[in-house]
Amino acid sequence: MSSAGARLARTPDVDDIARIQVAAWRATALLPGEALDALDADDLSLVWAGAILNPPTAGHQLLVAVDGIPGEVVGYAAIGPCADPDADAVTGELLALEIDPALTRHGHGSRLMAAAADHARAAGISTWVTWCPLGDEARRAFLQSSGWGPDSAYRDIQVGWEGNSVDTDGEPLVVREVRMVTDLSAET
Repeated sequence: MSSAGARLARTPDVDDIARIQVAAWRATALLPGEALDALDADDLSLVWAGAILNPPTAGHQLLVAVDGIPGEVVGYAAIGPCADPDADAVTGELLALEIDPALTRHGHGSRLMAAAADHARAAGISTWVTWCPLGDEARRAFLQSSGWGPDSAYRDIQVGWEGNSVDTDGEPLVVREVRMVTDLSAET
């Protein structure tokens, strides 16, 4: 009997969510080392608590993947309406999906993605988008295996930490992301 599943996040989950975010971001190493070193799980816990207690819209939800008894948090997903300029009322966004790097390839990401998709469908979402860092091959492969595909959109996100937002040559630090999309109305 498996005790793995997904549920809506609760405020006692925020420390685990923050810990997973820091570990996952450090594992992918898509940001400069100084930016990764500056990540503070305590600060992120406060941000996640705010997201649970006061979401930006009624359409924003935070879910967690749990495993074991009493249900250890092993991952999280954030969903909400899509804010892209070309989005319509039935387009939602998978804003984040992270699994504890020590527990990947155990089905938690797939279960969490399915639960998040169910919540998005219940909110009337038929098209779902997410932004994937160009250098994150593992995430892109996971998304593609889950039925997502790239469209023609990309964006450059300027990153920084504690006042640093340029590289050693004075150029802005950016992470290029590609937009991935899937049709939730076609899934069962």
